[in-house]
Amino acid sequence: MAATGVAAWAGGLVALLVSGRGQAAVLAVAVAVLLLLVRSRRPSLARLAPAVVGWLLVAAAVAASAGLRGAAVADGPVARLAPMRPAVEARLVVTSDPRPLQGRYGERMLLRGDLTALAVRGQARSVRAPVLVVGDAAWADVELGSTLRVHGRLAPADDRDRAAVLTTAGHPEVLAAPSVWWRGAATVRASIRDAVSARDGPERALVPALVTGDDHDVPEQVQTDFRTSGLTHLLAVSGTNLTLVVGFLLLVGRWCGVRGRWQYLLGALGIVGFVLLARTEPSVVRAAAMGTVALLGLGGNGRDRGIRALGVAVTGLLLWDPWLAATVGFALSVLATAGILFLAPAWTAALGRWLPGWAAQAVAVPLAAQLVCTPVVAALSGQVSLVAVVANLLAAPLVAPATVLGLFGGLVGLVVPAAGLALGWLAGACAAGIVAVAHRSATLALPAVEWSTSAPSLALLTVLCAGLAVLLGPLLSRRSTGSACCLLLGAVVVVPLPSPGWPPDGWVLAACDVGQGDALAVRAGPGEAVVVDAGPDPALVDRCLDRLDVERVPLLVLTHFHADHVDGLAGVYAGRRVGEVDVTSVRDPAERATYVAGVAGETVTATYGSTRTVGDVTLQVLGPPPGVSAAGGPNNASVVLLVEVRGVRLLLTGDVEPEAQAALARAWPGLSVDVLKIPHHGSRFQDLDFLRGLHAGVAVASVGEGNDYGHPSAEVLDPLADAGARVFRTDHDGTVVVTAGDPPRVVTED
Repeated sequence: MAATGVAAWAGGLVALLVSGRGQAAVLAVAVAVLLLLVRSRRPSLARLAPAVVGWLLVAAAVAASAGLRGAAVADGPVARLAPMRPAVEARLVVTSDPRPLQGRYGERMLLRGDLTALAVRGQARSVRAPVLVVGDAAWADVELGSTLRVHGRLAPADDRDRAAVLTTAGHPEVLAAPSVWWRGAATVRASIRDAVSARDGPERALVPALVTGDDHDVPEQVQTDFRTSGLTHLLAVSGTNLTLVVGFLLLVGRWCGVRGRWQYLLGALGIVGFVLLARTEPSVVRAAAMGTVALLGLGGNGRDRGIRALGVAVTGLLLWDPWLAATVGFALSVLATAGILFLAPAWTAALGRWLPGWAAQAVAVPLAAQLVCTPVVAALSGQVSLVAVVANLLAAPLVAPATVLGLFGGLVGLVVPAAGLALGWLAGACAAGIVAVAHRSATLALPAVEWSTSAPSLALLTVLCAGLAVLLGPLLSRRSTGSACCLLLGAVVVVPLPSPGWPPDGWVLAACDVGQGDALAVRAGPGEAVVVDAGPDPALVDRCLDRLDVERVPLLVLTHFHADHVDGLAGVYAGRRVGEVDVTSVRDPAERATYVAGVAGETVTATYGSTRTVGDVTLQVLGPPPGVSAAGGPNNASVVLLVEVRGVRLLLTGDVEPEAQAALARAWPGLSVDVLKIPHHGSRFQDLDFLRGLHAGVAVASVGEGNDYGHPSAEVLDPLADAGARVFRTDHDGTVVVTAGDPPRVVTED
């Protein structure tokens, strides 16, 4: 049955990712292999032919399902209308909770839904089409399962499983409230949050994430620590959640005398209740299926039963939703479950020769899941975690009680609120332990090593993981070699190892490669840097500062409050001491200014014209001038810094636009620098006379690869190059580092 699941997965991938000619070529190869098996004179090969026919039929069924579903979405009336971007009135059934999305025009709400009726220019029709809905803040309270009347505009969707994007504003009209099932699930979710309300720390938000995957309020710093330490799976709905909840329910059932077929019924009810509580999105159904496989893998003959169940689950899920085949979450769930079923039993037996059974299983299960998933995780993050197994091992004893107590605290709290608060307090105590494990693991000397995401590098990593899978059994079976492996991993994680050639000797400025945003570090001394801006990804900001060996940030300057300059703020605070935080006088957008205040606490408004020295760094504030207001836009209110460090003059410009640049030219005539941080990621809207007049020998654009804004523009880069500047951009060059010298030298990461 495992081979059947692989065939189903392959059929889905071919249907979704391979063109028509490629699909024909794959089919021809499959038929050729089948004919060779049929005509083979070796009986062992000939006997494979019926199985291969079955696998091909399964793959064809999934591919056909993908084709039919794709055609229904792409060729339907909604998808055909979307390129014309018409204004519409629609009836919408909400199929997901709204999630906040920070965009360039402020916070928006993102949710999924099904259109059931559509009116365009007065002509109404019945439809059935899945759409992505983008609304304003008024949509924050929309309930899953409700039916709405909305007015908005259609646009083409990037996701193939969505017919269109519906953009709307204002309060929608509720035509029908959610069913009693959805209302009941929402009540329990709210009760879980109430049960942990007595806790003050991040565990207050972590318990709902553990129980239902509701991670909306988990602090950025905690999310960063979880990513670095390999515990991110705890923040999303996974098979582990269902295994813990339903497994505990079955134990209670046995204690109450439930036996035989009644246990299967109790387990089925538990699975349905879990899916309702965590929502019926594809990721939740996938997690429920993998959790069911894990439950079937428990007990006698569990491994064989679990492997058969895995094949059935993969095939069933892909027939239900073929688009899962190309999603990362599906790959990680299937691979982790397969690793636990195929590898963990042998490793548990090997470790059991010199460890207690419970300890052997506690080590083998996370090790198997982590090893199998490592190539996929590396492709996503560019890192191979060295602490994930240890962090999961330490967190595992706390996850079960935090999850179970959190759930039952919410359920009991519906009847006896005081008892619910008591259970929630205990769940929060366990969750606080998980937070501590994640933070301690993330702040070790070498929690992860960087790994290239190129195809050859990932292929090499896959081969290394496969080799480890073969070798670990014999190595772990002996006390001496098993202990040596643990000691070696501990030494690598705890003892700092120098990164060859990085950071370059004499570095003074680093423009970090953090995607579409700014994060700059100016070296103030050994282990110290002044950081200017921190966006948009906390993990990337943290990784850049780690590689620069920055342990202390005596001064942090946020030029303005756009998300691409502040949303990675938690990454600066990850394991570092941060001193004063300077900001612009214009607190716009207000929600991001509130976010900054929540992370950084007290801030100081940068004073125009002031000069200060921090270690080796001297900074002068050249903008914004007094009296600047939000009317000119947040970009023009950016803090502009003239920095001198070890004889190198830098101009750090935030996102100032032509009006503010012209004002700088008038206020500071004759200004010249060695290095220019090109304003606004190299946008084409610049005062080129001002930029050329700086006579910078180096110009850097901090920009994300493939961004939607057209940054950086050749209309800006070419004139700067013609004026004598060496132009660098983080999307092509990676992190750009300037070192002291006359002239300054530039070293790039890529």
